Amino acid sequence: MATPTLSEARLQGGAGIGFRPLMFNFRSGKDRFRSLWRLPRIMATSQPLRVLCLAGFRQSERGFREKTGALRKALRGRAELVCLSGPHPVADAAGPEGAGPDPGPCPPEEQPRGWWFSKQEADVFSALEEPTVCRGLEEALGTVAQALSKLGPFDGILGFSQGAALAALVCALGQAGDPRFPLPRFIILVSGFCPRGLGLKEAILQGPLSLPSLHVFGDTDRVIPSQESMQLCSRFAGAIALTHSGGHFIPAAAPQRQAYLQFLDQFAE
Repeated sequence: MATPTLSEARLQGGAGIGFRPLMFNFRSGKDRFRSLWRLPRIMATSQPLRVLCLAGFRQSERGFREKTGALRKALRGRAELVCLSGPHPVADAAGPEGAGPDPGPCPPEEQPRGWWFSKQEADVFSALEEPTVCRGLEEALGTVAQALSKLGPFDGILGFSQGAALAALVCALGQAGDPRFPLPRFIILVSGFCPRGLGLKEAILQGPLSLPSLHVFGDTDRVIPSQESMQLCSRFAGAIALTHSGGHFIPAAAPQRQAYLQFLDQFAE
């Protein structure tokens, strides 16, 4: 049997019960991606793809740029990453998404921020608990809409953690006809999860999202367990899941770098 091309490798039909994304993993240290999915190498002679990158909770704009540095280097000539952090300053460094920086005075680009909060009285967020509110979500959606309008056009969206949940929600709203959110050509979700609260999860679960998607998550992620990322992955028709043995971060080692490049090559013009 011939090795499938990327278009042939996409699963047919909608997401739902029994849906299984195309899976790749690198726990053995072998480049299984290369053997399972071969694409002709496209020379970087065209303009790089532009990707809007949504930071995680309690990440600053500068910190997110630094944490995506290895990926930025890996995609040089193929993709331009435009980083965006949430609109809400997070004064309290304590919370479920890892230790934050010193909460003292700092330049705006170094201020830890979030997209929305899950409690009315505190600037905190939990991805795994049903929230009583989604405080600040409308401002978050407005921030993304403004970035798409003023900084775009973008070929794709990349989201990390809370930013991945927001990216999925933005695409669900766009697919439902929200004019603020034109559908991108592709989406990459790292340590993603279905957002909870006030019907957010239901918006994602109403039907399969039709745009090409790459879902990246770690087997040992203690912040966003892999089953949460798999649930989000199952909402995308023809989803591709890329697992790794690490935790809550954006992997950019050689095997993952190859996977990113081969996923993006199909969108090069």
